[in-house]
Amino acid sequence: MSSLIVAPTPASVALAAQRLRAGELVAFPTETVYGLGADAGNPDAVHQIFAAKGRPSDHPVIVHLGRVEQVERWAREFPDGARKLAAAFWPGPLTLILPRAAHVGDAITGGQDSVGLRMPAHPVAKALLAAFASLGGNGIAAPSANRFGHVSPTTARHVEDDLGDAVAMILDGGACEVGIESSIVAFTGAMPVLLRPGGIGVGELARVLGRAPAAPGADAPRASGTLASHYAPRAPAQLVVARELLREVARRETQGERVAVLARTVARPAGFAGTWIEAPADAPRYAHDLYANLRALDAPDIAAMLIEDVPDDAAWLAVRDRLARAAHYRDG
Repeated sequence: MSSLIVAPTPASVALAAQRLRAGELVAFPTETVYGLGADAGNPDAVHQIFAAKGRPSDHPVIVHLGRVEQVERWAREFPDGARKLAAAFWPGPLTLILPRAAHVGDAITGGQDSVGLRMPAHPVAKALLAAFASLGGNGIAAPSANRFGHVSPTTARHVEDDLGDAVAMILDGGACEVGIESSIVAFTGAMPVLLRPGGIGVGELARVLGRAPAAPGADAPRASGTLASHYAPRAPAQLVVARELLREVARRETQGERVAVLARTVARPAGFAGTWIEAPADAPRYAHDLYANLRALDAPDIAAMLIEDVPDDAAWLAVRDRLARAAHYRDG
């Protein structure tokens, strides 16, 4: 194990909290992906996140909380619908976008009048937040612990591969349980708006709210992971329907191109010389493995990464969102 990567013992979690309070960056696991943490109340520390990731300064970060009561520290309003979602899904893979409190800085919000808040469910994240609070901390700003726009990390090794010694330490909580980011619901207008599908399904959100959240309009706030191109491997990625996958593989091989394939229902053809991964057939397991699979396929000599398309139904909404953004440059 690298000297940066440490097991999450009580002593190492306490040290991580101390380093956060000292203004350093610490990566830690959540149930969705690994986060790159900084003291959310320290603007200089938060700016280090942007430098380490190469993140645009107008792209907001999510503040992770250990207790629901801390929402009042960051938001000036906590609408009834948001309270209902928090009661149903916190701690868990849900981010709420709320009107920001007056003192909350632009480094957190990207200059907007809103702030993203979440309570993670991973035991290491919960322990870190508790240790941080015991030192007087009140929220850890933590976008995904990777270079901006690239494939999110779901293991401690992924974090080290992307960020190296830009972080003071990496708490190793194993592979993330969910594997894709939180659902983001905004409460900044007359109706709740789903800015990003994620670990909580639209049907679950609708059950609690009494109706499905609206789709984002032109006036929707900016939020993490909502750019057209995001979660992208370095090799060009292309979504291919199942019936065309083998034909596309053969066409590219005929042209002398080396390709990597993420299939779901199509079997690897005899004689295929590249990397071929058979992904799980069901949406939760596919999502759990997605980023690790994209990283495994993303070799320097790959001309293209061919990804078999997934079903167009509600269960696959978050996966389809990630795949569309990962393949954005390739698909135009």
